[in-house]
Amino acid sequence: MFKAIVRADTLQSTLDSVGVLVEECKIHLDETGLEIRAVDPANVGMVDLSLDVEAFESYEADGGLIGVNLARLQDIANMADSDQLVHLELDEQTRKLHISIDGLEYTLALIDPESIREEPDLPELDLAATIIIEGRDIDRAVTAADMVSDHIELGVDESREVFYVDAEGDTDDVHLELGADDLIDLVAGSASSLFSLDYLQDMNKAIPKDAEVTMELGEEFPVKMHFDIADGNGSVTYMLAPRIQSN
Repeated sequence: MFKAIVRADTLQSTLDSVGVLVEECKIHLDETGLEIRAVDPANVGMVDLSLDVEAFESYEADGGLIGVNLARLQDIANMADSDQLVHLELDEQTRKLHISIDGLEYTLALIDPESIREEPDLPELDLAATIIIEGRDIDRAVTAADMVSDHIELGVDESREVFYVDAEGDTDDVHLELGADDLIDLVAGSASSLFSLDYLQDMNKAIPKDAEVTMELGEEFPVKMHFDIADGNGSVTYMLAPRIQSN
């Protein structure tokens, strides 16, 4: 059983956070809210999302698992204005999701969860540096790096206590430094890893510009980025595997 009413902007931000990496996903439904964990087809980017019951106007679920085509569900959700309410109800007989928005009725066929690729385990990582940064500064770094390169280096200079971004192109380079005064918080540790800019650009699309993003980095380790959605009643964690640099 699943029946819920949610503001359109909450549903849109939830779907966008996952949809930047995968086209279909499993949604776990229980009485405390919903959870989604998925990894992209190349096993490079991963998302772990939870949306608590408090994020909904009303919510009833007794446990279960559904598979959805995210692109179709996003198209439906995006038909609503941000402050409109979206009504969702699972028909367990037909295994379809009934969606209504201000008189518009839509019935979405669900996907067999068994046909969707296995969800990843969340790896335990001991990452040396933690940066708490505004979403708009991530956007600035990604936008600047994109002008010169298809990859981006994220790192922390432990001795100088600065977070830095480097992008090297064939002819031009970009370098950005943010010290403790420019960041919300910085726990300095030695860290430097190279990442595919394409993935970081996709993740950046879903990170609110005014979000406080906790970023964890190590030496040639994945980057972990965590931020809240739905006024703190939901959370998103991204992990992105590094490109191993050959000496």
